[in-house]
Amino acid sequence: MALGADGHEVRTETSGASIDQSLSEFRPSVALVDLHLPDGPDGVSIARRIRALSDMPVMFVSASEHVEDRLAGFQVGADDFLTKPFSMAELLVRVQALLRRANRLPSPVLEVGDIRVDDRAHIATRNGHTLPLRHLEYKLLTTFCRNSGQVLSKAQLLDTVWGFALSDVNLVEVHVSHLRAKLEAHGPRVIHTIRSVGYVLRPEPE
Repeated sequence: MALGADGHEVRTETSGASIDQSLSEFRPSVALVDLHLPDGPDGVSIARRIRALSDMPVMFVSASEHVEDRLAGFQVGADDFLTKPFSMAELLVRVQALLRRANRLPSPVLEVGDIRVDDRAHIATRNGHTLPLRHLEYKLLTTFCRNSGQVLSKAQLLDTVWGFALSDVNLVEVHVSHLRAKLEAHGPRVIHTIRSVGYVLRPEPE
């Protein structure tokens, strides 16, 4: 929740069993891994697998204060180790530092076709026209722009934009409809429905 509120797109997993799928589908810029998970591979095994597939920064979070656990984390390639309990402010600063060192900070300006989203000013435009977007519509558009050409399910959008996946998918349908209307006031349709799958942003009209 803290990372989402800070502008990050977040995907949570309760175990490392689906780590390969998470890396290929979500393509994260940084991984936060708990050292001790309730089931499946432990944090060290997950970090080892991440290191075999990616050079993204890895931060361990753990309630353990044992030096041995910290050493084990760093030995498998962890970039940072944060001991619970910790403040959300510290977590956010450390994540930002990892992203900066790895040159993985997202660009504050997204451009897809004639759509431009400036995250610094929190302004979205199309064909030079400022879009009067509400907060969730802005987050939806940002999510679509960051995943241009990729089909996003309603559950993925609920998880990314609203922060939870178990809810009424009508929320997504209503807000996508409102966003479409505002985008189409200044150009052809760019958010397309993929029947029984979800939505996709394509800059060219179909």
